[in-house]
Amino acid sequence: MRQSTEVRQEQIKQAVLDIIHTDGLKNLSTRMLAQRIGMSEGAIFRHFPTKQSIIHSIITDVQRDFIEQLRKIATSNELPQKRLEHLLCFTVKYLTDNKGITLLLFSEASHNNDEELKQALMQIFNTQKKMVSKVVLDGIAEGIWDENIPVENVAMLYMGIPVSLNVELILNKGALDTSNFCSRMMFLINKMLTR
Repeated sequence: MRQSTEVRQEQIKQAVLDIIHTDGLKNLSTRMLAQRIGMSEGAIFRHFPTKQSIIHSIITDVQRDFIEQLRKIATSNELPQKRLEHLLCFTVKYLTDNKGITLLLFSEASHNNDEELKQALMQIFNTQKKMVSKVVLDGIAEGIWDENIPVENVAMLYMGIPVSLNVELILNKGALDTSNFCSRMMFLINKMLTR
C-alpha cells in the first residue's frame, strides 16, 4: 500500500534512530536503512534528497517536540520544584523513548564538521540551560531555594544529568531501569538548592 510522504519520512527517521541504537552509527547505511523499512535506496532519496537532510529533519523534530514542550513546562504556573521535576522527567522520557537520537546528532555534527548542525545543537543545549535557569531563578525569587546558589552552575550541572543517562543507555544497549531515575536526581537537586 502506498503511503504519504510524511508517513514515509517518519518511518525513515525512526529507522535511522533504531539502526543507530541497535547496530551503531558506523553501520548506518542507506542499504541497511532501505532493508529496515522495506523500500529501495532510491525511494529513500525521493523522500529526503541526502542523508544529511534526514539528520536535519530529526533536529527539526527535536526542536518542535522536545524544546517546545520544555518551554511550556518552564513557563507554566506550577511551583518551581514541580516545574524542575517535570523538566527533568520529560527529558528522561524523551531520551529513553528516542534511543539513538543524542548519539546520532552529536556524532554527526562532530564527524562531518557540520556547522549548521553544530549551531542547531548549541541552540538546543543553550535553550535547555536557559529554561532550567529560569525555573531556578523563580524558586530563588519565591524564597524556596538559596539565593547564593550560582544559577549558571546549577543549570550546567543539571545538563549533565541527561548526558549521564544517555551514556548509561548507550553502554547498556537501552536495557536500563529508569523508573526512579527522575525522583533520585530531583532529591539531589533539591538538596543542593535548599537553604
